Amino acid sequence: MQIKKIGGIIMFLILGIIAIVATVLNLYLYKVGKDYKLAMAMGLSFTALTLVAGYSMISGWVKVKDWAALLDAVPTMTTVLWGLTIVSIFLNIIPILLEQKK
Repeated sequence: MQIKKIGGIIMFLILGIIAIVATVLNLYLYKVGKDYKLAMAMGLSFTALTLVAGYSMISGWVKVKDWAALLDAVPTMTTVLWGLTIVSIFLNIIPILLEQKK
């Protein structure tokens, strides 16, 4: 059970880090004048995959009835995931908004 729990956390973290890197790449490519749309799609896609990985991790805790983990993590994770998702969406669409402004 512990290995599966650690695997879920690692997947959640890896996907989250990739989403952040893709978002930074998106902004960098826009700044230097290169095509940024693939990086934008990757940033948004990996953000979605991070959310699904988090949901899967929580689902695993429910299956094994790990109520302590649920009580500790879910209230905080909900707020953090909402905030980070909104920030990710905003950062990834900044180039489109700036292009429309021009």
